[in-house]
Amino acid sequence: MAVNTTPESPLPVGEVSRLIGGWIDRLGAVWVEGQITQLSRRPGAGVVFLTLRDPSYDISVSVTCYRQVFDAVADVVGEGARVVVHAKPEWYAPRGQLSLRAAEIKPVGVGELLARLEQLKKSLAREGLFAPERKKPLPFLPHLVGLVCGRASAAERDVLENARHRWPAVRFEVRNVAVQGVHAVPQVVQAVKELDGIDEVDVIIVARGGGSVEDLLPFSDEQLVRAVAACRTPVVSAIGHEPDTPLLDYVADVRASTPTDAAKKVVPDVGEEYERVRLLRDRARRCVRALVEREERGLAHALARPAVQDPHRMIDERAEQVASLLGRGRRSLRHHLDRADSELTHTHARVVALSPAATLKRGYAVLQRADGHAVRDPGEVTAGETLRARVSEGEFSVRVDA
Repeated sequence: MAVNTTPESPLPVGEVSRLIGGWIDRLGAVWVEGQITQLSRRPGAGVVFLTLRDPSYDISVSVTCYRQVFDAVADVVGEGARVVVHAKPEWYAPRGQLSLRAAEIKPVGVGELLARLEQLKKSLAREGLFAPERKKPLPFLPHLVGLVCGRASAAERDVLENARHRWPAVRFEVRNVAVQGVHAVPQVVQAVKELDGIDEVDVIIVARGGGSVEDLLPFSDEQLVRAVAACRTPVVSAIGHEPDTPLLDYVADVRASTPTDAAKKVVPDVGEEYERVRLLRDRARRCVRALVEREERGLAHALARPAVQDPHRMIDERAEQVASLLGRGRRSLRHHLDRADSELTHTHARVVALSPAATLKRGYAVLQRADGHAVRDPGEVTAGETLRARVSEGEFSVRVDA
């Protein structure tokens, strides 16, 4: 319950310490997991002092236990070991200090660690942190490479020497951190975040040499995995050797089998690039030469055509064809006109021969009544009727006798 206090009626320090102790006593015994960072076993002392640390959150708590409790696991437990402790929280009122009184200590075995890592791996995979579509491509030529590694370590030397051998102009922003032990996770996370916040850094390499499963545990820590997943800069994992696969390998954008392999993946080889440029330049030169030669052959073939060598030849040939067709047309037209003229002459002769005028010229006459109708039947006229007779050279009147 909350304690009501005012500036006029404050609680004494001793009372506050007593109340805190009472609240802590209600917690009871708990099982706690952590990593031993400090261990004090004074000769002849009946109590062992150690510090238990949570490497993921950089939090420590003091632990005390009787010598016989620690002696039961003294052969397999030391500084840096992961343990599970069954302890009761205690509050030391005179100093205002919290500690744990351990009644049992159990080392965390490799098999159990691997089982927990597998469970964490499946949990993170379900969240999509290892999905291929989240992977970011590496830049072709990074101007500034961020490197997270141990101080003066073989991993740092391998990355720097191989990268500068491949591309001497490459620049590095190095962050030296603890790569094992209780301080590794917070330092690596902080270094990754710092490098990710630098705009000039194009890619980040997290490198460490080989080691045991326990040594590589910091690179399977959930906090580090999530920090790498949140990076906007591509991250390359180069932890241990080829068989080593911490969870960092799964969340990183690129996994390198070794620190040397990381340098090869991140930085191109200047010699190889020069050779590639030379090959591409030769290939381009061959393509251009082949194109020019092909066009030259096409132009030569076009110039060799008769129409190009003697442009007037086609016109002359067409002129001869036009003249031939013109003469043929004229002959055909003349033939048609002659035949039409002959037919007209014959038709005219027949018309003339069959015309009434020709009949009149042979001595015949045509009698017409006053209304102009020709007389064809004697019954058409009456006695005394005057008719007009047409002959070849003119006409005259005649009278009909009874």
